[in-house]
Amino acid sequence: MKNLYLLDDAIISPLGFSTKENIQAIREGKSGLQLQQKPGITENPFPAGIIDDVKLNQAFLEFGNTEKFTKLEKMVILAVKQVLDKNKNLDLKETNLIIATTKGNINLLKEPGDFPENRLELSEVGKVIANFFGFTQTPIIVSNACISGGLGLAVARRLGNSGKIKNAIVVGADLASDFVISGFNSFQALSTKTCKPFAKDRDGINLGEAAGAILVSLNKPETSENISLIGDASANDANHISGPSRTGEGLYKSIQKALKEASISAEKIDFLSAHGTATIFNDEMESIAFYRSGLENTPLHSLKAYYGHTLGASGLIESIVTKHSMLNNELFTSKNFGELGVSKPLNIIQKNEQKEMSYALKTASGFGGCNLALVFKKQKE
Repeated sequence: MKNLYLLDDAIISPLGFSTKENIQAIREGKSGLQLQQKPGITENPFPAGIIDDVKLNQAFLEFGNTEKFTKLEKMVILAVKQVLDKNKNLDLKETNLIIATTKGNINLLKEPGDFPENRLELSEVGKVIANFFGFTQTPIIVSNACISGGLGLAVARRLGNSGKIKNAIVVGADLASDFVISGFNSFQALSTKTCKPFAKDRDGINLGEAAGAILVSLNKPETSENISLIGDASANDANHISGPSRTGEGLYKSIQKALKEASISAEKIDFLSAHGTATIFNDEMESIAFYRSGLENTPLHSLKAYYGHTLGASGLIESIVTKHSMLNNELFTSKNFGELGVSKPLNIIQKNEQKEMSYALKTASGFGGCNLALVFKKQKE
């Protein structure tokens, strides 16, 4: 299997409308979570990472009519445009568009506005984005719960190795819509405080919304250092529609298969970007899978206390942050962590630090028992 190289990228989130702004906010320990009021859905206020509509429309007005696009589409277009602006000579006829999302324009169920009913379809989101920029190939839609964004990278790598694509822009995007909020609230999974991944006093999830985009290619870039995806695997633990495996089986198998494909052992991993939703069962499941994989001493963080859980966007934007962490040899703290609250030992990053990194592992898990592991490598000339 050939490596998939991670090239230019962009993140649109409450922390900023560029990757640079997002990285700096994380470096400074800032969070995009703010208290939200939804009295028709939940009795108590709850933290969530919501992108300000006014700021989004102001940014979008520079090159598009805000009335013709949904909030999700505007977020995606902003991210993709930043990537294309850095690659003026990119041939869109030979570049695929891969869009990863769990719910797409699900907010139109409640407030359809003047948009046609078919705008709810995930395939229609792909068409809207492709037509805006002039992509000629049919967009590829990836929708597999909360591993979708990371899975988009794996799909790009595998399609590239099969000779079906040359370059691709992978996008991950989702909204913290009323539909999503009410769903998690029905599970009694929403925390009324900022989330605390892997901590003893964690009591639930915070939700968020974001869009990320990244240009990927099987062709090695002409740079002194670059990051590539060298191993990927996905496994379903078939445990429960919403509850993770109690033994971490699906995530464990994903990690083992990804490491095998990358031809490295767990001891080589310098950093681990976990899913870390701060729910009781998810964090426990991850700790078991990491322990079984021999990763209990590997420096680890979750970014959920910065962004909230951005669903289908999370795996991609967290991979983008991982890419820049590796290039900068910079480990970011796992925000809000206190005392360890899982059954297996973990090496949670508790302060920003510099560390030379060659290999990193990104994991994600989601409803329906899906699990994903991605192995990244830093290569130098």
